[in-house]
Amino acid sequence: MVKRLVAALLLFAAVVAHPAAAQETLTIFAAASLKNALDEANAAFTKATGVKATASYEASSALAKQIEAGAPADVFISADLRWMDYAAQKNLIKPDSRVNLLGNRLVLIARQDSKLDAVTIGDGFDIARLAGDGRIAVADVQAVPAGLYAKAALETLGAWAAAEPKLAQGQNVRATLAFVARGEAPLGIVYATDAKVEPKVKIIAVFPDGSYPPVTYPAAATATGKTAAARYLQFLRGAEAKAIFEKYGFSYLIKPVS
Repeated sequence: MVKRLVAALLLFAAVVAHPAAAQETLTIFAAASLKNALDEANAAFTKATGVKATASYEASSALAKQIEAGAPADVFISADLRWMDYAAQKNLIKPDSRVNLLGNRLVLIARQDSKLDAVTIGDGFDIARLAGDGRIAVADVQAVPAGLYAKAALETLGAWAAAEPKLAQGQNVRATLAFVARGEAPLGIVYATDAKVEPKVKIIAVFPDGSYPPVTYPAAATATGKTAAARYLQFLRGAEAKAIFEKYGFSYLIKPVS
């Protein structure tokens, strides 16, 4: 009896001293517009490698500031070059890991049941008149990439002065999308990929190329990122990730490495 008790205690001690290895995890800070596509890409990465990738989605501006404040992130994926440049200037990323991964387009949306349809956008486009008594949903035009792109487009087209008083600004592009989906604004300016995943809205126009800077998503490992971050970025550069992103409407800016 005593021998059995001693054996049991020794076995328990061995288990405590050598617990099962915890699954390796990565924390990805990513622009809100990436959510659907990146969730699928992360699941594929975990299946292929056994490394769990968990994403935190928000406006790129907010994520960059969170990383600067010490938030534990292994990879940062921004929706524009400006906030990745900011992270680089603050020494928050590993410069040699940086890659311009994805592209997108800016579109004008309305609710699916709206009478508005097939609008042409060009010089002198009067979006304020088109909105009537309603608001124009955009992301924060001072900091959030989708809002910065929208402001640039409206300025280029000569529509900014009339549109500005009618703006309803969201904290990120998915909040902008929700304003229109819920009927709180008759019009919204979002990325084409956002409109693609929300059945309650429709695209009524595409902003012309050249009216705003090219929408570019750079990705990089953070300065404090785990070693596995390099493996994750390598996966995002591969053919499997390319297929996932293109399925959701993103353009893939690099040649796949595998």
